[in-house]
Amino acid sequence: MRARDILDRWLPWAVGLAMIAALYCIFLVAPTEREQGVVQRIFYFHVSSAWTAFAGFATVALSSALFLWSGRQRWDQVARSAAEVGVLFCTFVLITGPIWAKPIWGTWWQWDPRLTQTLILWAIYVSYLTLRAFGGGEDVVRRWAAVLGIFGVIGIPIIIVSVRLLPGMHPAVLVTRKGTSGLVDPGMRLALAVTGLTFLLLFGWLVHVRTRIQRVSEGLEGMRADLDAG
Repeated sequence: MRARDILDRWLPWAVGLAMIAALYCIFLVAPTEREQGVVQRIFYFHVSSAWTAFAGFATVALSSALFLWSGRQRWDQVARSAAEVGVLFCTFVLITGPIWAKPIWGTWWQWDPRLTQTLILWAIYVSYLTLRAFGGGEDVVRRWAAVLGIFGVIGIPIIIVSVRLLPGMHPAVLVTRKGTSGLVDPGMRLALAVTGLTFLLLFGWLVHVRTRIQRVSEGLEGMRADLDAG
């Protein structure tokens, strides 16, 4: 059995079971945070979405570099799929953040350094997808998009360190500015770990499915072009 067939058969089951485990940990294992209350539970979705978006954009950069180096369309397809899924999860970050912030900060949005940089990162990869959607299928467009996909990933380490180096309202997640753990309860750490793994599995499944759709679509377009030429 090929690896692709294994992914098609077992990965959806793994994602489904992981989702059940994540929901169980979030709502039944992790305790209610003392100061923020039940709204804090969105934290597990918010942070896991951010981690997954970062993984997606890192995949875009790596696949784009491999495409520029080898010229193989397979890597370009993976990069485009990862960008689509990465933007999806980054959108979740920008949606769940304000939902969390409103009852805690008293406002939906603050131009906090981390929030602003996350919005910029989202805009870069939306621009990447816009270029891919409307720039045509020429090889030069793919290469310019690959350069943009590699450039955009620079924003990830800036976002990670900004919460500890720059003044702002956004809290540090795992390690506070004082160097202590942001999650003191083992149940909270378990919920975050399980949810993070679940989202990464979901990311892998979505990229796998989207890449296969792209291959079929490009194959059909090639056949249509051959028929028109003939």
